Amino acid sequence: MNADQLYRFLFTHRSVRGELVQLSDSLAQMLGQHEYPLPVKQLLAELVAATSLLTATLKFDGDIAVQIQGDGPVRFAAVNGTNQQQFRAVVRMQSELQGDSFRSLIGDGHMLVTITPKQGERYQGIIPLSGDSLTSTLEAYFAQSEQLPTRLYLYTDITEQHNRAAGFMLQVLPVEPEKAKADFADLVMLTDTLSHNEMFELPAEQLLYRLFHQEEVELFPAQPVSFVCGCSRDKCSAAIISLGRDVINEHIAEGKLDINCEYCNTTYQFDVADLTALLQQL
Repeated sequence: MNADQLYRFLFTHRSVRGELVQLSDSLAQMLGQHEYPLPVKQLLAELVAATSLLTATLKFDGDIAVQIQGDGPVRFAAVNGTNQQQFRAVVRMQSELQGDSFRSLIGDGHMLVTITPKQGERYQGIIPLSGDSLTSTLEAYFAQSEQLPTRLYLYTDITEQHNRAAGFMLQVLPVEPEKAKADFADLVMLTDTLSHNEMFELPAEQLLYRLFHQEEVELFPAQPVSFVCGCSRDKCSAAIISLGRDVINEHIAEGKLDINCEYCNTTYQFDVADLTALLQQL
């Protein structure tokens, strides 16, 4: 498997496009910062792969945030991804796990997708969770937001030996509706034969040939995917300054202030001298 790469592809004679993402090192780097239970790791790995596929649909510089909120043990899970295929992720839990299925983890809730271009207006779409999988909810999102038939396949391989995730997407192109519908059905039927092992062990070129060897497929150059948190001591300093003089003085009286990043689990420590220096900037 070509680790940590996203691929886009088109069918020469079909009105369907596709995406494929395979993750390993970047996912291991992210999960290694936390001690999440195995089912939570699997959920987050799926969400990262799905967000990578979503960000690949952006036609501009910007980012996508995919958030799941529910009343289950996992009350909040979110992944932020950019059109440069850089991601970060976080989970917040409120109780012990009662099972490992999607609904056992999340319960009832909704998914919020926020698209933020560097230039232009922000878009938000919210849909209730549907079915007992992340894929069913995401397919409902595509049906609502883009109104284009979309099929998603998400895979995880989280063990002591591996931290891997993968995603595969087929989507109808907005041309020739009747032909596109028939093309989509044919290609979905072929993709349904894809096995878990093939998704992780075959390079993208071989995988697409295995599925679609009777089709003409144009595979575009791979885009690397990476875990990038984006936190820094300077950003924490700016956040402290925004708290105001009174709050900073309270922390000076306490002797220190520690700020922990939820995404990468890095702790930034500010002692009295640090806080006093920030206070002087007000």
